[in-house]
Amino acid sequence: MSAIDQGTVLVTGASSGIGMEIAKLVAPRAKTLILVARRTERLEALKKELSASSTDVRIEVIGCDLSKREDTERLVRDIEKLGLEIDVLVNNAGVGLMGVVDQADVARTVAMIDLNVTSLTMLTMAFIGGMVKRGHGGILNISSGFGMAVMPSFAAYIATKHFVTGYTEGLIADLAGTGVVVTQICPGPVATEFEQNVGNFTGAKVPGFIEISAAHCAKVAVKSFDRRCALVVPGLVMKLVMQINQWSPRFLRRLFATIIGRIARKKELAARAGS
Repeated sequence: MSAIDQGTVLVTGASSGIGMEIAKLVAPRAKTLILVARRTERLEALKKELSASSTDVRIEVIGCDLSKREDTERLVRDIEKLGLEIDVLVNNAGVGLMGVVDQADVARTVAMIDLNVTSLTMLTMAFIGGMVKRGHGGILNISSGFGMAVMPSFAAYIATKHFVTGYTEGLIADLAGTGVVVTQICPGPVATEFEQNVGNFTGAKVPGFIEISAAHCAKVAVKSFDRRCALVVPGLVMKLVMQINQWSPRFLRRLFATIIGRIARKKELAARAGS
């Protein structure tokens, strides 16, 4: 039986996109579902929707800005006050930031790192001990295909996802034989609010044949966790792209990235000059 079934599941970034879709999938199966995000009004609306269709599940809403370490610490305390033990932690909350490094905003970059890396690590370490002690549980990390690749204009964001990839692989090794499942999902472009918030200065849209829906990504994520998969790339096109990336020599990948990087720099500077 999956740790989701009749367990307590915590989903971060549950107010939209992949996190919301994962919440919808696990609600009929979990005993308790904890929804976490900054926008509590959206979480309350989701709670109402889920409660109407999944009457047996207890749903808790906790507003939290995971880009702030003190908020992350408070989240752990709030869960302890509720008397809950986390069986499945879904580390979904994350944000992207597009732009060449010397043009990037330092404060926004640091906040992104704290959200994508620090909060994920803090929450994992807060709850993993209990899972190991009980011999049951799991971590589901929603990472990115960028966690296995390099792309100009996304240096810090890509670095956060490389951390998630490396950290998850380390968790898998460290937790072998404990009964705790660790899965990471590395999607390519997903149709979420990420695209609107990343700061796309090019105006270009992601080709439809590459992009997948948040619902599809969530289904793959939950199914992969149930099957105890270590790493999954949703979507046939992205699987092929990632395979080609892995087979290509590093110098060739770097050469391609630098060529695109020169073009991206010109576009960003032109966009800033015209704003």
